[in-house]
Amino acid sequence: MQRPLALASFYLLAASGCAHETAEPSAAPSCPAPVSCDDPSAATPDPEASEEGSAWVAAHFDKRELRIPMRDGKTLFTSVYTPKRAPGDETRFPILFKRTPYSVGPYGESEFPASLGPSEALMRSGYIIVYQDVRGRFMSEGEFVNMRPHIDAKQGAQIDEASDTWDSIEWLVNNLPHNNGKVGMWGISYPGFYAAAGMIDAHPALAAVSPQAPIADWYFDDFHHHGAFFLPHAFNFLAVFGRVREGLEQKWGPRFDHGTPDGFAFFLALGSLANANLRYLKGEIPFWNEIVGHPNRDEFWQARDLLPHLHAVAPAVMTVGGLFDAEDLYGPFQIYARVEAENPEVFNVLVMGPWSHGGWARTDGDRLGNVSFGEATSAWYQREIEKPFFDHFLKGEGEHGLPEALIFETGRNRWRRFDSWPPPTTKAELFLADNGALVETRPTARKAYDAFISDPAHPVPYTEEITTGMTKAYMSDDQRFAGRRADVLVYQSEPLEAPLTMAGALVADLWVSTSQRDADWVVKVIDVFPDDSATPDEGVRPGQALGGYQMMVRSEVIRGRYREDYAKPKPFTPGRATHVELPLQGLLHTFEPGHRVMIQVQSTWFPLVDRNPQSWVDNIFEAEADDFV
Repeated sequence: MQRPLALASFYLLAASGCAHETAEPSAAPSCPAPVSCDDPSAATPDPEASEEGSAWVAAHFDKRELRIPMRDGKTLFTSVYTPKRAPGDETRFPILFKRTPYSVGPYGESEFPASLGPSEALMRSGYIIVYQDVRGRFMSEGEFVNMRPHIDAKQGAQIDEASDTWDSIEWLVNNLPHNNGKVGMWGISYPGFYAAAGMIDAHPALAAVSPQAPIADWYFDDFHHHGAFFLPHAFNFLAVFGRVREGLEQKWGPRFDHGTPDGFAFFLALGSLANANLRYLKGEIPFWNEIVGHPNRDEFWQARDLLPHLHAVAPAVMTVGGLFDAEDLYGPFQIYARVEAENPEVFNVLVMGPWSHGGWARTDGDRLGNVSFGEATSAWYQREIEKPFFDHFLKGEGEHGLPEALIFETGRNRWRRFDSWPPPTTKAELFLADNGALVETRPTARKAYDAFISDPAHPVPYTEEITTGMTKAYMSDDQRFAGRRADVLVYQSEPLEAPLTMAGALVADLWVSTSQRDADWVVKVIDVFPDDSATPDEGVRPGQALGGYQMMVRSEVIRGRYREDYAKPKPFTPGRATHVELPLQGLLHTFEPGHRVMIQVQSTWFPLVDRNPQSWVDNIFEAEADDFV
């Protein structure tokens, strides 16, 4: 067994503010009904609803399927839906363009999807809507490269996602009848990356872009968090998406069969990550092999970082994300910030709502798991934010009415408008103290510490649900199940006498020691509800009372070896107190009077994060069973 992990001192601060309630900016109006988006994780639509929807689309749009030539001679498969017009109607329409690796199906000019565009509001508003299979996926020619690196100074026939976007837009505006010469782009998740990549050195016709839940850097989005590997998310996704196609294709391959609904048991039985290829993937998933071969943030990952290239972007950018996005929370905040820094002349707005991944397009947005946000938010966003943005910049209609940042304040359940993000705030600190206390004054005891045993054979679960994947609601789940374990340290404040609002990015500042040479560190910020909080009649998981509910509002993990440099791992010296700084993503959350602030600290978070062997190995993906201590 490992000797106890010592925690010397710790404080939580908001790098841009953890401030008591101040005067509120003018609130946006509040918001009912979602639209699906074509992401492989999206739920299967109801057949009757789909049939009715596709009939409406067929009655109101003409469909063409095209192959658009790129500068290197490859052609990209593209579906074009143009609004039907009465004879003699000379109306010209802007183009809404989405590039996706997830298929533009259904294929065939007589086959229509159940919906088009980012939302029903935009589908019915007079746009030519264009979908394209990106290079190397489904019906498009060429080689597919995950997060294809951007080339700043392309020469000749060199291509990247920006050039494929440019070539596509050039062809569309010059060849599609009835277009008005203006193009907008959107996409959620991986398509959000293509929207962001496509706006670099933007085509003159590209007037407005909305990257939504965009991937910015796969060493911090999706599969990695500060060097820790998000196991079920990567494994389940790549087991399907990562397979090499044999030629042009129109259908997805089968989903991976875990043989059990219990992902905790499945991934624990997997043992070392080295067994993933031996037992299941058989070396047939190229990008999994790349992940295994590049555990550190070396040149492979650095080349796939989109952020350094976000210059000369489209004249209007609206980045959208979910405050509870379990997949891509890093991307929206970072892309917004980099566009703001590199493109001061561009209209640039950030919208962050109370949503899971893509929740603004596929859920009502009224709740996440057991936590209610007061009312539906998605349809309001689609109607009052997304539609005015595109209508204004692509049609010249109306005022968009958007601030610099529109952020949903959880806890208070209201929209807030800001002139900057992060907003002006007062820096504050919270400290871990004796007997599980969380206080605002630095403790005076210099040798105090708390300790626990971290055992990879009995890791802390990340959720109470029985699931094979990463749940969308884990980021707001009740944490009582974890806090009752001996290998989770728990600190909480006294009940608050006044509201406490955390705004911007948080930083967990840890002093730790371990008997071994490596360890992961997980920090969770939790809103503890009063014991007498009422439980609503509907919407809460059976048996899940809200009295004393421990709502996770922000969490993050760092693989300790990367505490100084993600590219150069460094072992701990056993028994030596060591500084570990862990940035947490941005938030806007108010802890109401009577609530408590809680911090939980742990070293396993399974199977959300793979198990750190805790002894030193050069590459954890190649660890052997005896390495786990």
